[in-house]
Amino acid sequence: MRSHTLSVALIAVAAALVGCSALPPPEGTKAPPSQSSARAAVTSEVVSGAPDTAGAVPGSANALYVFRFKLTDPANSLFNFRDRDLSFYFRPSPSALYFRVENLQGHAVQIDWDHSLFYDVNGRAAKPAHGNTRWKDRFAPLAYTQIGGQQQFGDYVFPLDYLVDPGASADAQPHLPLVPEDASAPTFSGRSFGVDLVFLIEDRPRTYPFRFQIASVIPR
Repeated sequence: MRSHTLSVALIAVAAALVGCSALPPPEGTKAPPSQSSARAAVTSEVVSGAPDTAGAVPGSANALYVFRFKLTDPANSLFNFRDRDLSFYFRPSPSALYFRVENLQGHAVQIDWDHSLFYDVNGRAAKPAHGNTRWKDRFAPLAYTQIGGQQQFGDYVFPLDYLVDPGASADAQPHLPLVPEDASAPTFSGRSFGVDLVFLIEDRPRTYPFRFQIASVIPR
């Protein structure tokens, strides 16, 4: 009888040990994320200014995807356009649309930001923000940018309503990117965006429309 009681006790202890090993770890002791899952958490929900200006591949170095763009109107694989007055070069990126314009004439021209428009990837139109635009400017008239004769000017643009409240950092320029670089990026393949830049040339407004397409979104 004593031997039988000892056996039952041993079985009970073993069962208790097995039960303990099956318990979940205490809360707050999760294993650290793998490098791939940590990388997947990177998002471009908000960017500051427009940091991408000279990289060989447009976009953030730690982004999950690489975007390929094309200029569809006027169609040009070199992202440029020229007439007798102005010469343009564009560089689309996920954060903003960079451009450089050269005034080919001997007299000054102006960019009329208030009458220019940016069309985002969802088809919405808004005034464009550019390098000097801040949160406080979103309801105020935007000053012209003057480009002297035979001079060049470089800047970037994105929709004015993409600006985000910078809080106490009034000089900062946080804004939504043109297209996110996170896991949702492939859903934007094939979408289009563009800008109508209005210039005053010899005091007459002239609209220069440019349209771009996200040609492909490739895993990095």
